[in-house]
Amino acid sequence: MKNIKLALLALLWPSLGIIAFGDFPDGQSKFGAQRQQDSLQSLPAPSGPLEFGDPLPDLTADQLAAFRAGLEDFEAVDTPESGLGPIFNNVSCVACHSSPVTGGSSAILETRFGRLVNGHFDPLSRLGGSLLQQFAIDPACQEVIPPEANVIAQRQATPLFGLGLIEAIPDGAILQNAKSCKPDGVSGRPALVQDIVSGEQRVGRFGWKAQQATLLAFAGEAYLNEVGITSRLFPRENLPNGDASLLARFDAIADPEDEEDPATGKADIDAFADFMRFLAPPPLLPLTFSASSGDTLFDQIGCATCHTPVMQSGTNNIAALDRKPVRLFSDLLLHDMGRLGDGIAQGTATTREMRTAPLWGLRASAPYLHDGRASSVDEAIRAHDGEASIPRDRYLRLSSTQRQQLLDFLNSI
Repeated sequence: MKNIKLALLALLWPSLGIIAFGDFPDGQSKFGAQRQQDSLQSLPAPSGPLEFGDPLPDLTADQLAAFRAGLEDFEAVDTPESGLGPIFNNVSCVACHSSPVTGGSSAILETRFGRLVNGHFDPLSRLGGSLLQQFAIDPACQEVIPPEANVIAQRQATPLFGLGLIEAIPDGAILQNAKSCKPDGVSGRPALVQDIVSGEQRVGRFGWKAQQATLLAFAGEAYLNEVGITSRLFPRENLPNGDASLLARFDAIADPEDEEDPATGKADIDAFADFMRFLAPPPLLPLTFSASSGDTLFDQIGCATCHTPVMQSGTNNIAALDRKPVRLFSDLLLHDMGRLGDGIAQGTATTREMRTAPLWGLRASAPYLHDGRASSVDEAIRAHDGEASIPRDRYLRLSSTQRQQLLDFLNSI
């Protein structure tokens, strides 16, 4: 049975862009594989200008080692024996976060569905919604979009660069920004969510709907929903299309499946959080004359109202995150995006609301928008709607030279 399952998975990996892996013994978690921790810890910190995928500067030796170990776990491939599935969207984190390097985005799309009737959104949780897991360890538990669904949306993975700095922005700074008076009919509101790690109400900031407030919660939710692996934070498996009997037939690994490594005391979700927390933001490019002119236009036409160029991290016991400028180009608020909303209500976000996507590293995250519909930044701007309609219209009225200047700026940040 094991070989049959692995053969089925092997058929999926080429189309998903997954790296090959060595077979794991039955019942052995990823922590049983050789991790070569000594060689990881001996790797020097990068020097010179930051590149995509580098760790934050000024990390301690222990923090750098945690980043390296998290990177290795992030790239590791799960199997049914390590808890994969029984339904899942991919077999590793890097599969959907690979462009331009590990920690980026990708063109791979996931599918969400639900039912909207008289303005009320039903995620169809009883039928496995709102997230469709596109693959299964056995064809018998393969999910399908139920006929009750009348809303179907696709989303691509968000880049992870600089998320530790975003996590370090105080809730109060985001709340204060939400209260400030904004032009052009722009409002924006914070996503107030229950953080599963602390149990406290926090300001959500991660995900297309700002549905998670902390990196550990973000990692745990993704590990369950995308890879099908339960953890101490998310200990219950997703039911294939809501069918508990299918779960009973095909889930052979005791929950939670994400176990602590005896050597470090950390589970995979902790390692993923370490990797994201210590991952540097995208590198800035020097501004050309054209890009510098585009910087001015970015503010003049109103883009900066939502895409706040710089926020500030708060006091932090990690020096690399302590009171640093965060050049994210986002206010981290939810905005009514009109026709650009994906039709899915999630967390505290309504069907039309989306979190302002950070623009840093934009040049390396094509295709654009939540569903990858835009092949260029120009197309993405033209598709803006709702609260962004007035800045969009100003962009359309720019001369071709001015539009190019703005695009040159966006491709520099």
